[in-house]
Amino acid sequence: MNCRTLLIALLFPILSIAQQKDTKMYELRVYYCHPGKLDDLVKRFTDHTAGLFEKHGMVNVGYWIPVDNQDNALYYVLSFPNRESRDKSWAAFNNDPVWKDVAKKSEESGKIIKNIVSTFMSAAPVSPAITKSSGKTDRSFELRTYTPEPGRLDELVNRFKNHSIALLKKHGATHIAYWITQEEPEAPSKLIYMLAFPSVDQGKASWDAFRKDPEWIKAKAESEKDHPIVQKTESIFMKPTSFSTIR
Repeated sequence: MNCRTLLIALLFPILSIAQQKDTKMYELRVYYCHPGKLDDLVKRFTDHTAGLFEKHGMVNVGYWIPVDNQDNALYYVLSFPNRESRDKSWAAFNNDPVWKDVAKKSEESGKIIKNIVSTFMSAAPVSPAITKSSGKTDRSFELRTYTPEPGRLDELVNRFKNHSIALLKKHGATHIAYWITQEEPEAPSKLIYMLAFPSVDQGKASWDAFRKDPEWIKAKAESEKDHPIVQKTESIFMKPTSFSTIR
């Protein structure tokens, strides 16, 4: 075996792993609590819910609380092999006697959750592999949602692939995950992604530097010379909970 053949043989398993497509289904859930009940919800997740999710086949991707949390919200992401698996896991969880007992006891002094918003997502082709945090210092996270102009989602994703991802990294952002929401009637797909920064202030400074970067200014102008791509941008800075695997 010559050197070239040996190198290919050694690299093939690595390349194969890198090229594997993430086919999992992701679910972003936002729980809006009644006033004064967020701490009760977090405690219930810490002591019971997150563990029961795992018991029933759900993967806890991460949990976050908005920095400016006027809506008393908890954000979290779960993953499943597919939609069928997701439905079975939730049915098993909701029917678990342990969960029923926990839910009943935790709400003896009043209901905790006012409203739940659930969004089904798939990994975007530009997303890095989602991994657990290895550092000991908590970071600040930013969840961004882009609503593209009709028919422009692919152009938006390609702009990230060819320009935005590298430029964001250049200016200090860490890419956590990129998702595309599953299209529904009257709800076209959106791009949702998460970045991490050492702090909120450093995150804002990174964005300022990104927007002023000549490479970005040129890429944006060229990509939008015939039509705009993004219709609406939403951003929220968050901090991880103590039990989040991404921190």
